Amino acid sequence: MEQITSMLPWLIPVIIVLAIWESVWKLIALWKSARRNHLAWFLCIAIFNTIGILPIIYILLQKKKVPYKNSTEYFTRS
Repeated sequence: MEQITSMLPWLIPVIIVLAIWESVWKLIALWKSARRNHLAWFLCIAIFNTIGILPIIYILLQKKKVPYKNSTEYFTRS
């Protein structure tokens, strides 16, 4: 019991930081999945707590690709 009480001073801040980390990533991923009508992703992200891993995976996999402009148009003069 003494070991647990001696760990509490640093354990509580770690739990708080992890909870904030999870909440931020989860909210971003939920918002993006709702905007894109991805119901399955929305439900999985909402149900499972993965310390931000699942929301980060969703955000990285569903990144919109920015169209690449032709590089020659930057070098031509009008």
